Amino acid sequence: QLQLVESGGGLVHPGGSLRVSCAASRFTLDTYTIGWFRQAPGKEREGVACISSSDGGTNYADSVKGRFTISRDNSNDAVNLQMNSLKPEDTAVYYCAASSVLIQARLCVFTDDYDYWGQGTQVTVSS
Repeated sequence: QLQLVESGGGLVHPGGSLRVSCAASRFTLDTYTIGWFRQAPGKEREGVACISSSDGGTNYADSVKGRFTISRDNSNDAVNLQMNSLKPEDTAVYYCAASSVLIQARLCVFTDDYDYWGQGTQVTVSS
């Protein structure tokens, strides 16, 4: 059973940067499509970024394009989400998810049809 663990959340000022990571114990993530999702209080969960297992293609929600970058860290067997120019509206619990079934990059941020989910890490953007 794949177990995902997120890390790296915290409190940051508006305009600041933060990197959250997703790792799995005893499994490698390079064969999984990985998605990052977030859920703010009172709001539905939304896809933020994803990286496909097929060709490493990535996709982003419009609200984070140009500010967030998803990447695989093969040396640490993790998937990172680098978040720059953070805004208060980025405040949420961030979850990573993994799919053993290929999801194409053009679709992977728009679906929550992932097999495995982490417990989430809180990101708070506030002055």
